[in-house]
Amino acid sequence: MNHKFVAIEGVIGVGKTTLTRLLQNKFDNATVLLEVFEENPFLAGFYKDRDSLAFQTQLFFLLSRYHQQHEAVPKALRRGMLISDYTFAKDELFAWLNLKDDELAMYGRVHAALGEKIPKPDLIVYLQADHDVIMRRIALRDRPYERDMDPDYIRRLASAYEAWLSNVQDTAVLTINVNSLDYLSEDADLNHVANLIHQALDTQGPSSPPPDTPLTLLQNGRLPDFQSFHRQLDTAKNFDPDLFFNYILLTEEVGEVASRLIKIWGQTKRLIGDGRSPAEAHQLALDKYRPKLRGELADLLAYVIKLANYAEIDLEKAYLEKMQLNIGRTWPKTRTLPD
Repeated sequence: MNHKFVAIEGVIGVGKTTLTRLLQNKFDNATVLLEVFEENPFLAGFYKDRDSLAFQTQLFFLLSRYHQQHEAVPKALRRGMLISDYTFAKDELFAWLNLKDDELAMYGRVHAALGEKIPKPDLIVYLQADHDVIMRRIALRDRPYERDMDPDYIRRLASAYEAWLSNVQDTAVLTINVNSLDYLSEDADLNHVANLIHQALDTQGPSSPPPDTPLTLLQNGRLPDFQSFHRQLDTAKNFDPDLFFNYILLTEEVGEVASRLIKIWGQTKRLIGDGRSPAEAHQLALDKYRPKLRGELADLLAYVIKLANYAEIDLEKAYLEKMQLNIGRTWPKTRTLPD
């Protein structure tokens, strides 16, 4: 019995749900899992004002998708094949587009914790279509909350999908251009898609490990991964790549780091004045302000990496070369501890 997990993915309106429903009869013992999006009470307002309702919308989707997949996916796979019109991992793709700063960081921690408990697809089928085709299909299905859909948002979403799927290394991705396919009306088109999926599954071994998505790149611990993450994030967020502008932002982060260090210094002096030893006072002050300092240092590193990207510098190579030189340098006494 085939116990494969196939996830159909693609931009809003490309035809994921329609294809998922139609494919059930093309595979033996197949169960269909459809995304429940109508129940999200924030969705209609989100499309009108993405900035104010992004976090609520995203968190509702995350918890809803987790609840659905955590129970349904293992149960379905015990019976046979599972075809879903979404992946749990894609939820973070929308978070990159719609969230920022503390909200994105908080979302990332929750998504990572929940994602460990969700089985990963054996095959992702990515439905690809031109922008005008997607916008026409969105208009034809005429969902009330999609009538004011921003075309630029769909363009950025398509770019984010391309960036995300280009980094999937350990999960098979089957890309199908659906510009000229009408699998709802033309059985030949549906059979064509089903045959492509059959062929992709026939070459599969056991289920693959999790894909190397941009957020997991951050856990690999190498500068090229960090730089790759920021290239994808900056593209998805449409950040300004001007070098001098980002230098100004970097200096602002340096100032934030300095303010945290000043607070640690001041708290240390106050504690010493209250009778604490210098070592104890310093440790207490550091413990108090470490969380804020940690966040500011992370922001500072992010801007260093961004500047390296915008200047087309391989930061890992530059760092290794520089440190090799530094090993043999003689440092001034002011930088070293007294003997």
